[in-house]
Amino acid sequence: MEKFFKLKEHGTTVRTEIMAGLTTFFAMVYILMVNANMFANPFGDGTNVLNVSYGAIYIATAISAVVGTVLIGLLANLPLAQASGMGLNAFFVYTVCVGFGLTYANALVLVLIDGIVFILLTVTGLRKKIFSAIPQPVRVAIPAGIGLFIAFLGLQNSKLVIPSSSTGVTLGSFNLLTGNWADIMPMLVTIVAVLAIAIMAKKNVRGAVLWGILGGAVLYYLLGLITVPDFFANLGITMSSPFDAFKDFGTQAFAKVFTEGFNFSAFVEAHGAANLILTILTTALAFCMVDMFDTLGTLYGACARGNMLTEEGEVPNMDRAMLADAIATTTGAICGTSTVTTYVESSAGVAEGGRTGLSSMVTAVLFFIAMFLSPIAQLIPGCATAAALIYVGVLMMACVKEIDWHSIDVALPAFLTLAMMPFSYNISYGIAFGLLSYVLIKLFTGKVKEVKIGTWVITLLFLAMLFLTH
Repeated sequence: MEKFFKLKEHGTTVRTEIMAGLTTFFAMVYILMVNANMFANPFGDGTNVLNVSYGAIYIATAISAVVGTVLIGLLANLPLAQASGMGLNAFFVYTVCVGFGLTYANALVLVLIDGIVFILLTVTGLRKKIFSAIPQPVRVAIPAGIGLFIAFLGLQNSKLVIPSSSTGVTLGSFNLLTGNWADIMPMLVTIVAVLAIAIMAKKNVRGAVLWGILGGAVLYYLLGLITVPDFFANLGITMSSPFDAFKDFGTQAFAKVFTEGFNFSAFVEAHGAANLILTILTTALAFCMVDMFDTLGTLYGACARGNMLTEEGEVPNMDRAMLADAIATTTGAICGTSTVTTYVESSAGVAEGGRTGLSSMVTAVLFFIAMFLSPIAQLIPGCATAAALIYVGVLMMACVKEIDWHSIDVALPAFLTLAMMPFSYNISYGIAFGLLSYVLIKLFTGKVKEVKIGTWVITLLFLAMLFLTH
């Protein structure tokens, strides 16, 4: 392991890498349940519009996560993990399938195109050049934007922040007189766990984030058992044979992209051939743009957080990392799930000290085990992992000190980049608004020559995506 992963060179140990891999897994294992439920029950009323079961997508998500995470660990030696991307899965289900009317298998074709295009871009070196075209104000703000984004995810997962019909979002209720203790207790657990992680980190306790997650889980179950009536009965955790899920995977998801995906006859009959071509082109563009910049943003943000950037300020082994992402997306399409991308929750493992691909291997092994123990993955409550996401969000804000807030041509693109990520619930949209503002300011202040050709190309592609698909 020392020779392959170069642990000493990266200033880490086997124990640290294992702790980091565990932390990343616990922070992102929710994707197995969330992705499966989104595909099998998109409206929450039991209507299976995609005609694919929970078990089939659960296995497809786990396999693609194992493949992607192993690849990025072995090829790029980075402590990151991959799985079906949140946001991209919603776009797949609600926009492409429900909205546009393409079948589940048809939509997988577009994901397959996404993966193949990325493989070609990576092999030719174009994908790295695309990243280098992102201007410095936007690039510097990416880690902070991702930090706000994952902290917002954590606040939502813990129900500390909830939807509001009047203001969009609001604070969850702590009122003991009118509220429900079963709803209040998990929020308190999240707050206690965040504070515990911070205190342990201040005291230089190794594994602070992981201990915070596990401690939060124990506290949740103790309080639930003691203070919440029918606590375990209402958890909704049921045991089922994993072999049933594998059977569904084999018949409903695996290779459907080839056996049924290229049959667009139903869509053509309903909407016409011209509409099909436009839909394929614009939807493939959206998949490609969001996947590319989600991955680029996460790679840069996580590596910046762990001080792993090269002297030139670039992600180490970027081409290999992006090749791993492209192959994983292609694998995901074959397995039957939406676009696979590098996960922002990997930053939790980086904050725990992960510096090499060994931590990725640990995460991948746990995803493999989770295929056979699906109920176990549900035992870590969302309020516990939410604490880790909030804490990591705090750590990733450090880069804002490098932004020249007194220079508006730097401040506005940087601000829009970091603000639009959590507000739009999408890393790519943050980068898009940062680029648009940067280009327009340069254009109307007589400094258009400072804008690289690559920056123009990316900005125009983002405009096409926003006006044609969003």
